[in-house]
Amino acid sequence: MHNVVKLLGKVAQRYYPSRVLSFESAHIFKVLQVMHVNAKASRSLLTEEIGLGEGSIKTLVKHLKMNGLVITSKAGMTLTNKGKALFSKLNEVMPAENDIEECSLTMGKFNHVILVKGLAKDVGSGIEQRDAAIKIGALGATTLVFRDDKLFTSDKSHDMPIKDQKLTFVLVEKLQPENGDVVIIASAENKKIADLAAKKAALETISNHEKHS
Repeated sequence: MHNVVKLLGKVAQRYYPSRVLSFESAHIFKVLQVMHVNAKASRSLLTEEIGLGEGSIKTLVKHLKMNGLVITSKAGMTLTNKGKALFSKLNEVMPAENDIEECSLTMGKFNHVILVKGLAKDVGSGIEQRDAAIKIGALGATTLVFRDDKLFTSDKSHDMPIKDQKLTFVLVEKLQPENGDVVIIASAENKKIADLAAKKAALETISNHEKHS
């Protein structure tokens, strides 16, 4: 996954003398996801789905084109084979995500949960994921690990399965985690931010793994 994370960072990189960018790797991930679902995607669709302004979306698309990930036409934007391959690799390590309703572990109005495959051993206290989510505008993120067919908090000083059985059932049903997987719940007052924050926290988890592997 090293090359995948590196390419996402490259796409979200500022090119001198351009202005400071209002998007980052999580936005790139979301755009690829939207374009995967929609064979032809317009800028207006991306603006609506991502929550960025028209100018930011225009710049983001320019960066995608510069890196050979999309092609544009009057009918809309389409992923190139390189773009499809990038999304496929992201989807392999983060194969499931979903909105969830009220969550006893979070405090925001909107919650978005994402699954990260096989990286439970790379998760520490969950602070890195929380901080990553906050940086993108969320209230925070709660990181859980799945082992012995149960969900545990990532804080090893309180090494106990979560007590909310209803939440456990919902998360397992929606994500289908396997032992060794990571489950991240991002919480925000805005649905789009919760979505992006979960992706940001997940990418942070993958980046931490790459640093130490």
